[in-house]
This record gives sequence, structure tokens and C-alpha cells, in this order.
Amino acid sequence: MRRIFFLASVIAISGYFTPSVFAAAAMPNLAKAKQDAESKGYVFMTSKDEILAKAKQEGKLEALTFLEGAAKRAMIDAFRKKYPFIQVTVEEIGGTDEYQRFILEMKAGRAKKWDTVHISNQVYAEYPPYLRKFDILGMADQGVLNIPAQIVDSNHRNIVSKGTQVAVAAYNKKLIAPDKVPTTWEGFLKPEFRGRKFLVDVRPLSVANLVPAWGLEKTLEFARKIAEQKPIWVRGSRSLTPMALGEYSLFMGLNASSVLEAQAKDPSKSLEVQFLEPVPVRFGSADGVFGTANHPHTALLWIEFQVSPEGQEILDKYGPADGSVYVAGSMLNTMIRGKPQSFLTWDLQKNLDQWVKRIVEAYGFPVAEKGR
Repeated sequence: MRRIFFLASVIAISGYFTPSVFAAAAMPNLAKAKQDAESKGYVFMTSKDEILAKAKQEGKLEALTFLEGAAKRAMIDAFRKKYPFIQVTVEEIGGTDEYQRFILEMKAGRAKKWDTVHISNQVYAEYPPYLRKFDILGMADQGVLNIPAQIVDSNHRNIVSKGTQVAVAAYNKKLIAPDKVPTTWEGFLKPEFRGRKFLVDVRPLSVANLVPAWGLEKTLEFARKIAEQKPIWVRGSRSLTPMALGEYSLFMGLNASSVLEAQAKDPSKSLEVQFLEPVPVRFGSADGVFGTANHPHTALLWIEFQVSPEGQEILDKYGPADGSVYVAGSMLNTMIRGKPQSFLTWDLQKNLDQWVKRIVEAYGFPVAEKGR
């Protein structure tokens, strides 16, 4: 693509550029991308017009989503405004029990009505064999679909992560001065934070997400030192509510969206977010076109729309901050721009559960305190 862009630029500067020249230059790349995709068993559409034409013939979309209530309605309304020829039916799915039930139905061949499905990180590995083999990554690379290539699973090529999870610290500004809050992960190892001075989740997803930047051994050593600080062990983000009420001052390592949501509901306006460097980033909120989809091309449009600026604005508004750091203009993209990151690539993501187990061991197998 760089070579083609350079060629087009030279021609344009020379005064001889026409759209047909650029199209002629691009066609060999599209043809090769299609050939490569088909040789691996994938379907590759060579133009957006082709996708739109087939979507108009289908005229319907049935999707499973993690979006709820007003967020779901807003996404449907915005999508229908852009594609008024598509009749949209969207149902919610969420929680471990619902995902496990869906997996069983999917494997038994009973979950046939859906065109696109939401893929939970908890059961991610179960889905790929049951998804339509569109080469979404190839179509994103070639500009057929307006989807950033970074957010497409590079191993399977047909799963799109419309959101990312970013780990942060939270604090009560009425209990600890902002300039005393750590700005790095190692800042929690200072002597003044020893002895039940901050909260730590017993499921260390955020700390495991430091391995890409630090390596496993440094991360495990950090975990051992955190345990030596004798923190208050909790599970999940529910301790943010008592934190807002003044029961705790500081929380290390939870999702930014959880803190922002609690912050919006905090009448005391005491909760604040602190990004810790390096900023851990991992993929989340993934979708794919279902293998038995009756309307696969409307499904492609739905997936593409959710990572458009308009779709990301909806995810950010109702999440909040449920969009992707890889979509320009999203809330998280703006908030962490320029900060050093620890990015869990698609290749590394499969190691996350194993790293979590090693860190739990380094912590000393802590248990969340009762009520926390």
C-alpha cells in the first residue's frame, strides 16, 4: 500500500493524477489479497459496493450484543439511519451463565438465527470454528472495510474487537492528595503505601497485562513486592462504591470504564482516575459473523459501523469509555495518547490466563476479604 500511495502522490504532483490511474494501481493488490484469502479458505470481497449490494438483497440483521438498554437502542437507531434498508433485531447476552448456555447451543447446532455474535473473552477460544470465514483483516488492510487493521484478530482474521480495556488506579481525592497518588505501577511499592493502604484485585488481569512491557519475571517480582505491602484484597470493582463514601483511599489496577462509570454515579464527586505507566491495554468487546448467518453482509456492515466514529461515540457515551484506543477520537484514544503502553497483542493474548495464575501464586494465593 505504501508503494501505491507513493506512486499516486508522484503522479498527482506531476499534474497527471486521475482516479482511474489510482484504481488501476490498486487492482493488482486487491486481486492478490483475494487470491491469498481464498487459498486459505476465506471469503474476500473486493469492494464496499459489492458488500452493500448483497446487504440490500438480504435486508435484515439479527445480532447478539453486549450492549444494554439505551446503548443498544442508540446503536440500532444510528445504524438504521445509515442503512435504512436493513431491518434490525438485536438481543443482549451477558454473564457467564448466558455465554456457557450459548456455547452449548452453538456446538449442538441450535443457535442458527444469529448473523453476528458477541464474543466474550472468558470463552473466546470456543468461537472461531463456528464463525463465517470472511477475511476481515484482509479487507481492512485493503480499505474495502473501514476498520483499523490493529483491532482485527491477526490469527483468525475474522474477529473484530470494537473496544479495549485499559487498566488504571482509582482514588478518593478527599482522602489522598492527587500529587501523592502513584503515576507508575512501582509507585505502589513506596513505604508509605505499606499496611492496608490500597486495594488490589485478587484476579490480577491488569498486572498480567504488564508482561508485554516488563517480561514475566519482572512482573512476578513486582507481584511479590505488592503482596509484601499487605494491601486490602478485593474482587472486582464493587469496592468503588464504599471508596466514594470514604472507606478506602486508593485502588490499584482496575478497568478505566469501571472507574468512569462509578465516577458518574458518585454524588460526592470524590472519585478520580489515575493512569499508571506503562498503561496496560488489551482487546475486548469482540464480534464475528456467525457461520450459519442468513444475512452475512449486513453483519459485516454492523461490525464496521460499531468501530466508526459514530459507533465509537455511542460506546463511549453509554459505556462509558467502551470504545477502542485504536480508533482515532475515541475517549480512551484521547486519554492515553502519548503515554507508554503495555499492549497485549493478539499473539500474546492466549497467554493471559497462564500469566494470571502465575501472578496469583506470586501474590500468595490471596482471598478477597469478606464483603469485598
